[in-house]
Amino acid sequence: MVLVTGASRGLGRAIAVGFGAVGARVVVNYRTNADEAGRTVKAVEDAGGSAFAYQADVRDGKNVAAMVTAAVDRWHRLDVLVCNAAASDDSLLLRLSDEAWDRVLATTLTSAFLCLQSAGAVMQAQGDGSVILIGSFSALQGRAGQAPYAAAKAGLLGLLRSVAREWGPANVRVNMVLPGWHATSLTGFRADPTPAPFGPALGHGTAPNAVASFVVALADLRDVSGQVFNLDSRIPPF
Repeated sequence: MVLVTGASRGLGRAIAVGFGAVGARVVVNYRTNADEAGRTVKAVEDAGGSAFAYQADVRDGKNVAAMVTAAVDRWHRLDVLVCNAAASDDSLLLRLSDEAWDRVLATTLTSAFLCLQSAGAVMQAQGDGSVILIGSFSALQGRAGQAPYAAAKAGLLGLLRSVAREWGPANVRVNMVLPGWHATSLTGFRADPTPAPFGPALGHGTAPNAVASFVVALADLRDVSGQVFNLDSRIPPF
């Protein structure tokens, strides 16, 4: 059974549908847009999987715990957690409000911590599980006007490496995917603004369905943990 946060649209939807294509049972998490979450559920089912939508604010620990409990009560396991929920606020640091900083960090970083806490207890009891964090190249390179987003995604890197070590003895794998730039609601439906020569070496990014296929395959790799996979041709600065 697979739980994908922020799955009502964009990359989260693509990942949920990717799992549906291999016959998985998918919990489609959403916060506000029930109609879009319903469309994701239908797309998962059309692809060959089973799904149900669950409304939960992943910034709230009680919401997260209730969601994980509902998923396990329904399908008795939790095999894969994909932490995809994120927020951004493009503003120069000196113009950034405290509220915007808190919202981006809570949605992008704290939500992953809360989901890991609830899901990890289930996976450790099972002696098996896979967690995939959706990171960002911004954590490695930074981007003007994206201080809270870059900081939150960089925080995920530290979380990944620590939790992978903690959970390895229980055979719970924790990995990260850097999916590349996608024109979604998170990015304001804009094209990748990265200037040359720092953009993709191939001149293009990776399609969401290709990212989804990689995530599905990674979840099934039983001997890989603590790793970061960059899925486009941008070259890290170190």
